[in-house]
Amino acid sequence: MARTKYIFVLGGVASSLGKGIISASLAKLLQSRGFSVAIQKLDPYINVDPGTLNPYEHGECYVTEDGAETDLDLGHYERFSNVPTSQANNVTTGRVYKTVIEKERRGDYLGHTVQVIPHITDEIKRRIKLLGKSRKYDFVITEIGGTVGDIESLPYIETVRQMRWEMGRDCAVILLTLVPYLAAAGELKTKPTQHSVKTLLESGVQPDIIVCRTEKPLNQGLKNKIALFCNVEPSSVIESRDAKTIYRVPLMMRDENLDTEVLRKTLMPIETSPDLKKWEEFLYKLENPTDEINIGLVGKYVELKDAYKSITESFVHASAANECKVNVKLIHSEHIKKSNVAEKLKDLDGVLVAPGFGERGIEGKIIAIGYARESNIPFLGICLGMQCAVIEFGRNVLGYKSAHSTEMNPDTKYPVIDLMEEQKKIKGMGGTMRLGKYPCKLSKGTIVYDIYQTLNISERHRHRYEFNNEYLEEYENAGMIAAGINPSENLVEIIEIKDHPWFIGIQFHPEYKSTVAKPHPLFVDFVRAALKHKNN
Repeated sequence: MARTKYIFVLGGVASSLGKGIISASLAKLLQSRGFSVAIQKLDPYINVDPGTLNPYEHGECYVTEDGAETDLDLGHYERFSNVPTSQANNVTTGRVYKTVIEKERRGDYLGHTVQVIPHITDEIKRRIKLLGKSRKYDFVITEIGGTVGDIESLPYIETVRQMRWEMGRDCAVILLTLVPYLAAAGELKTKPTQHSVKTLLESGVQPDIIVCRTEKPLNQGLKNKIALFCNVEPSSVIESRDAKTIYRVPLMMRDENLDTEVLRKTLMPIETSPDLKKWEEFLYKLENPTDEINIGLVGKYVELKDAYKSITESFVHASAANECKVNVKLIHSEHIKKSNVAEKLKDLDGVLVAPGFGERGIEGKIIAIGYARESNIPFLGICLGMQCAVIEFGRNVLGYKSAHSTEMNPDTKYPVIDLMEEQKKIKGMGGTMRLGKYPCKLSKGTIVYDIYQTLNISERHRHRYEFNNEYLEEYENAGMIAAGINPSENLVEIIEIKDHPWFIGIQFHPEYKSTVAKPHPLFVDFVRAALKHKNN
């Protein structure tokens, strides 16, 4: 059996060039040739995980099946490859150093001086190889966060150097760089790429393949120039032009032969062509819609689109499934008042109230939900969005005027949302929420049962607060029912309003499970309901 091949994806010149999309696209291409592929992300920051990071700092925190709070790039990996990720797929400097220090405290190093080399780099190597050993993948693609030349990335670059030396052709390095277009000169400039490669060479690493982000086409002369100055073959200089959608990138990389170059560099057989027929069908539906709707996404981090990345991508998958263009309108919940809610939400065919933490923007979310409920607009509330729906119903239907969550108001007279019992003794914040996959039992005769077409489901969670079951009977008598329950802990996972066309609140995060191959049924049906609302 062939040994696992390790592919490293590094970034040069500037951050945010799309290393995650290139990594996911390469994985998709290799998969489509019949190879088994795993992807992981190494993040240079010292936080143990992104779970306590502000979305403005790092965008969305993605959650895996096994409850790991990870970088949002893992969402791209799953959406492209349709393979669930886990704790092993995301490594941070904080986690690496924490492990090494714990080993030192136990005496594992037998009194030796603990140093970056070899102890930190050995731990990084161990974690990189963990995926290949746990299951015999043909390829493990490792994206290293940050940019070549960053101080915090140096231990990872040194690890790459060591693995290249130790593993030879079982290892390859892809450098994603920027080739900027200077409008004043009317030229593409290769010098930033040359300097980026020079910086990488100073660390002892020669890239095997250079992927060039560019606004304009790279002609063969420019490719030859980059190849000459950067010590690679002309065929290993890959153009990555800006695309209308990230889902076109795998096809662009196929046309540029990125996967062929990787197979050639790692001495792997090139016996088949990529089979991307289903991907192309998805893309055709996405780019050729037959209808169009407007969905309002109400949240408090709307200035940063990456804060709701999995939600917006789930709408992309659902739009293709419905052959309908979904225009997602980001609406800041802090700006919604009773006096302007009708103006803010006009012309919407559906309203989604997003997850989040803390008191800021809560009242705007509650007002938006009340408007959607009273106007019979299809509504989907996720996590905090579901909790706000419970609060709104308590205040305006049951007459509990001060109803609230104890997260925002610990002294509320009507704590309809309360801290989970298991959370009351927890002091630390990192990795202590109810995280990962949990089961849920649906009730027959509900909208969600019709959507899922099964009684038992499992979904991913990230929360501390829950529906207070002391109020459940009163809510159900008034028309808000518990459509899904966690069978072991009797927690309300899903609420519906019986006399509303489509009003669903969910405590879990369905957006984490939506992929190109399997669009999440809740998003697909929400878009369908919004289409029906528009056409009626």
